[in-house]
Amino acid sequence: MPRRQPTGPRVMAQVAMVMNLDKCIGCHTCSVTCKQTWTNRSGTEYVWFNNVETRPGQGYPRGYEDQDKWQGGWRLKGGRLVPRAGGRARRLARLFANPELPSLDDYYQPWTYDYDNLTTAPLGEDLPTAPPRSLIDGRPTDITWGPNWDDDLGGGPEHLAGDPVLAKMTEKVRLEYEQAYLFYLPRICEHCLNPSCVAVCPSGALYKRVEDGIVLVDQDRCRGWRMCVSGCPYKKVYFNHRSGKAEKCTFCYPRIEAGEPTVCSETCVGRLRYLGVLLYDPDKVGEAAAVPDEKDLYEAQLRCFLDPHDPDVARTAEASGIPHDWIEAARRSPVHALISRYKVALPLHPEYRTMPMVWYIPPLSPVVDALTTTGHDGEDPANLFGAIDALRIPVSYLAELFTAGDPEPVEAALCRLAAMRSHMRRINLGEERDPAIAHAVDMDQDTIESMYRLLALAKYEERYVIPTGYAAGAGHEGMNDGCSLDGDGLPGMMPGAFPDADTFHAPPVPTPAGAGSGAGTGLAGRFNLLNWNGRGRPSGLFPQRGEATE
Repeated sequence: MPRRQPTGPRVMAQVAMVMNLDKCIGCHTCSVTCKQTWTNRSGTEYVWFNNVETRPGQGYPRGYEDQDKWQGGWRLKGGRLVPRAGGRARRLARLFANPELPSLDDYYQPWTYDYDNLTTAPLGEDLPTAPPRSLIDGRPTDITWGPNWDDDLGGGPEHLAGDPVLAKMTEKVRLEYEQAYLFYLPRICEHCLNPSCVAVCPSGALYKRVEDGIVLVDQDRCRGWRMCVSGCPYKKVYFNHRSGKAEKCTFCYPRIEAGEPTVCSETCVGRLRYLGVLLYDPDKVGEAAAVPDEKDLYEAQLRCFLDPHDPDVARTAEASGIPHDWIEAARRSPVHALISRYKVALPLHPEYRTMPMVWYIPPLSPVVDALTTTGHDGEDPANLFGAIDALRIPVSYLAELFTAGDPEPVEAALCRLAAMRSHMRRINLGEERDPAIAHAVDMDQDTIESMYRLLALAKYEERYVIPTGYAAGAGHEGMNDGCSLDGDGLPGMMPGAFPDADTFHAPPVPTPAGAGSGAGTGLAGRFNLLNWNGRGRPSGLFPQRGEATE
């Protein structure tokens, strides 16, 4: 019997993440474990699916937020959303020479040390050293940049000048930043609702999964045009120079499908990450991304999210094919609570109009110290609310990061966090509860205490509410086509792609894990132009003449 079509708005589900920046200590454990899991192999030496930036700073790759230079994300043209990278004709003209592509120096020259020089040096009066060598070509290199080069140097004048966010702010704020409190910003792929990387890919290799919203790369389709690298405003799509394929954060989809958190979440020392399901109306995404004023993008994206506790939403979700356990997970989702109920989490650079789905709770920690040094009670609510505007991290800087320059949502989130701190302080000291603290931020005492539990005391199963995977849509055509990671060689190089061994020799490297997901579209055997040595006529490179050969 055919499934009854929903009569109301369509409902889709997305696995999303929230990070509490007050808890990040900059230990880079998430970066290292992600690196070891997904990109610890040849061709990805410079690739970090997860990296932790120090703010203020230039980020990784250097200055990635300068979209006037890199042309990532979307822009409005005549009221319509178009990629900043240009239309099809412009992208086609730059297919083989893309000037808006970060160079290796913009990321960093990956290096190792020549430890053999230490262990095999002959006896002598000089102390042997281990000079740095490039991981790309093995030659001696100078260490001039890295993925966390700004670490603990965010207040320095050299790094201050290179921060694209600070460039938008007034000179007064830049000068005051000499006394700035640094904070850390972990970044992964945003797995956007309106991903520009998917839109600009000429071969259709990037796709957004229907069942959970994760954005992946089909390694069989990818032709290495690298338009996705330019199109992503967060620069979280990378090019594997060994395989000639694009790679990106997979949101650890094999773990998500099993109901387990991502590797970066699992290993996070500060327990600052939250994972859960959000229900949203896909018909509103395009309209929300196209609002004329950038400062309205945050509220517009909030309106896309649906309340899973609403019976009508639940019925429509089930009619749309979303399993009941996913709807229950959405009701218990910490991500939904922090974004839509408590409204303390904010999106990263909504002005890119990609509708990002990794959100951040802005840092509040400097406010108490700032008040205490002036002789005031740093925990008094009256003092706290009044000091939000005078934070050593300027609210305007946070607003440029999270709300397209609108300070009001940032101030509201910080005030709620400050109210929670003051309310719980009274409880811990045995003082009488003051309902005025919660009312001052449009909350009640029970809501503030539930928010405190989620942010401070939540157990593993409360921070990660992830249902097991399901197959969206009817049927599973192409399931026997195989995954691009199942064959010998590099991703997308399945057996049969190069039947003439004299024409092409694939590099003999182990099959990597986590280079993307094959979509099962029957594309095994297609030729990869970037790995052709120029000899012969490999199958799939040119149309066959005459009758088809076996």
